[in-house]
Amino acid sequence: MPELSRSQLLVYGAVAVALLLVGARALRSEGGGEAAAAATSAPSAGGGFSLSSTGGGDVVVDVAGAVRQPGVYRMPAGARVVDAIERAGGAAGNAMLEGINRAARLADGQQVVVPERGSAGAAGTAAASEDGPISLGSAGVEQLEEIDGIGPVTAGKIVEYRDQHGGLASVDQLDQVSGIGPATMESLRARLQP
Repeated sequence: MPELSRSQLLVYGAVAVALLLVGARALRSEGGGEAAAAATSAPSAGGGFSLSSTGGGDVVVDVAGAVRQPGVYRMPAGARVVDAIERAGGAAGNAMLEGINRAARLADGQQVVVPERGSAGAAGTAAASEDGPISLGSAGVEQLEEIDGIGPVTAGKIVEYRDQHGGLASVDQLDQVSGIGPATMESLRARLQP
């Protein structure tokens, strides 16, 4: 059998290390899915919440507003707003579900607020009032331009971002849109809702 040169040994060693790393990553991702499924939990009876460090790709969300059991919930990665509402016991009788984008993906640390129907009832869902919050899930460029701090270019970027990411589940996601900084975010919170 011929002797291997030093450069050949280095190449073979590098290939072996790369294969070991790929194999370890594959094993970790397979085991992570099982650990994530086992780690899902709901609030305990005492109102506390237990976290597990084996949560893999899970997200933790705060569900508030017109739901039967508001609280903090661990959801699997890729879950939607509608899944979080169901985990919180479903929508309450006074919930205005058409006011939020139930198809939007959840993000870790997100707060999902299910709005309540006001005294205006169904008429309030057709269009946002002059002083009421504007829905990021359904607002067009023209509606977004009415808000101080958002011009036509930024409004277009918001709609484009919303379309590319399957909606906006939280006003906090706006900080990922170029042209919106922390100061603008604070001024927009009162006028926007997911």
